[in-house]
Amino acid sequence: MKLLVYSLLLLFALSAQAQTNTADFIGPEKGHLLIVGGGKVTPEIWNRFVELAGGSQASIVIIPTAGDDSAINSGRTPEKNMLTSLGVQDITILHTRDQKVANTENFVAPLRKATAIWFTGGRQWKLADAYLQTLAHREFNALLQRGGVIGGSSAGATIQGSFLLRGDTKGNNILEGDHVQGLDFIHNVAIDQHVLRRNRQFDLIEVIKAHPNLLGIGIDESTGIVVQQNTFEVIGNSYVAIYDAAQLNRGDNSPASNGVKGPFFFVGKGQFFDLKTRKAIRQPGNTAIDNDDTDQ
Repeated sequence: MKLLVYSLLLLFALSAQAQTNTADFIGPEKGHLLIVGGGKVTPEIWNRFVELAGGSQASIVIIPTAGDDSAINSGRTPEKNMLTSLGVQDITILHTRDQKVANTENFVAPLRKATAIWFTGGRQWKLADAYLQTLAHREFNALLQRGGVIGGSSAGATIQGSFLLRGDTKGNNILEGDHVQGLDFIHNVAIDQHVLRRNRQFDLIEVIKAHPNLLGIGIDESTGIVVQQNTFEVIGNSYVAIYDAAQLNRGDNSPASNGVKGPFFFVGKGQFFDLKTRKAIRQPGNTAIDNDDTDQ
């Protein structure tokens, strides 16, 4: 009896330790996220995704649920064509709008053997309606736990955060709407996309003021971040904007501002960012640019 009690206590302690360790990371502990700001996904980004997925041996699931029914039903899958051109042979298209279906063993079977998932663009609330808190959602996280990669562009980027920006069913101009819960692959983060291309660089400011615990990450088109644990790297053609309530609340001349002026700052290609300290990790030859370098 004592041995049984001891074993249960040990199991509980190990479980609690595992949960604590997981909580130490804002991004996935073992796998990667590749979060793209929409527009044309560059060859550099696709190549990194395939590399993280396992190269030609990858097993990739494409989830087009954010898109319109007409496009999904037509079978047009440019993402599949691109991945095939890069040598990937094992590709599955997985889609439903019914949470009951997303909770079935048959539906999630392809996810259990996958090394990667790609969420296409469209409207992010459709992804939330179909998959949030379902068996499929659990398998998304299981894929990350075994070292896989989850990627996505535009709506497929925003859904990866914990806070679902532009998730209102009435339109994407409503920043905080009737859907505000993302799939939470990256914790305490709100993600925006098409940021510079659509002149959205100021939109996240009010969201972060209202939710100061969140880190705002605004990604421009043809640009992505590769996230693991507490760090991300910027890849692609443009910039990523960072919004932190601490920066919003302190003045530009504050010693804590680290020289960053304005309510947000940018990190560019080759730059790394620490999600814990919320500071850019400066690399030789790569520097963050501050808000004074933008036209306001």
